[in-house]
Amino acid sequence: MKMQVSTKVSWVGKIDWEIKKFHGEEYSTHHGSTYNSYLIEDEKTALVDTVWLPYAKEFVANLRSVITLERIDYIIMNHGEQDHSGALPELMRHIPDVPIYCTANAVKSLRGQYHQDWNFQIVKTGDRLSLGKTELTFVEVPMLHWPDSMICYLSGEEILFSNDAFGQHYAAQSLFNDAVDPAVLASEGLKYYANILTPFSRFVTQKIEALGALNLSIRTICPSHGVIWRDDPMQIVNKYLRWAADYQENQITILYDTMWEGTRLMAEAIAVGIKEADPVVTVKLLNTARRDKNDIITEVFRSKGILVGSSTINKGILSSVAAIMEEIKGLAFKQKKAAAFGTYGWSGEGPKILGRLLAEAGFAVMEGELRSLWNPDEQAITVCREFGRRFAEYSR
Repeated sequence: MKMQVSTKVSWVGKIDWEIKKFHGEEYSTHHGSTYNSYLIEDEKTALVDTVWLPYAKEFVANLRSVITLERIDYIIMNHGEQDHSGALPELMRHIPDVPIYCTANAVKSLRGQYHQDWNFQIVKTGDRLSLGKTELTFVEVPMLHWPDSMICYLSGEEILFSNDAFGQHYAAQSLFNDAVDPAVLASEGLKYYANILTPFSRFVTQKIEALGALNLSIRTICPSHGVIWRDDPMQIVNKYLRWAADYQENQITILYDTMWEGTRLMAEAIAVGIKEADPVVTVKLLNTARRDKNDIITEVFRSKGILVGSSTINKGILSSVAAIMEEIKGLAFKQKKAAAFGTYGWSGEGPKILGRLLAEAGFAVMEGELRSLWNPDEQAITVCREFGRRFAEYSR
């Protein structure tokens, strides 16, 4: 399959309709994904990125139906991760001497994964590669989202090949932002940033500002996953700047798991109390054992405050809550409030453990975890509602 992007650029990637989990089991892809590869045909021909390993033979066969492989003069690897480089070994079997342009860290990554000493050409920010009437300019963007990452800009066509930046996991037959469901696109774009790029927000801001300093006219943004931004492409850049600035909406999210429904009753009563104190705030309740973890992370990203609850088990917390807290800690959210609660039967350590974990994750934790013995009675429910009202005030 080939899709024309501009006069000299075409999409030659793979639409993966079936994938439901990405990065092993780490990222849920409810709407599938794509592995975007781009062919630039000028006086010289360049291929930007490849596709994931399971589709390597299919990719090379498709590419061969589009162009004689020997006509490819340069390969550009913006990032060495296997969803972009997986088809590279299969392609290089046919054209082993074609130079591969990438960062020094990408050379380490590609050699480490494929154990091949291909014709690597190391590039740095500001380096250029003439293709004839057009020219590629390379910009290193380490930690967006790997140390080896870079992006490149094609003059003349005014296209930014942004690799993992500005993408989303979204399979669609027409891969342009003005030809897909805008609600799905918005949701998947936010989820992608929340789960992948949040820890690197400082670098996001720095690199976008550095890119702006180059005064490039950008007509199209071509990421390595999801749709191509051809209608007002800078909208996604502006969204990244907002998301990178300790993003939050007027939302409070309650995360919990429950053994015998007592912690669920607490969560629901706390939610009532929050709404009593702040009728306009959005409140969402998510059972960590039953909801998708990446969707949970997205709601935490949206929130100005979260409450986390668990029953106490073996002097600890339930495993689904422990797992999501580990994810939350790694994402290093900033400027968010939090509180802990839970039921217990005997020892009751769970809420205190949660309070400590929230503080370690960088949240401003409201003083005093809330515990309820056994199943909360009417008096305990009243206390939970008051706890919710207090948290609403704390989160203003």
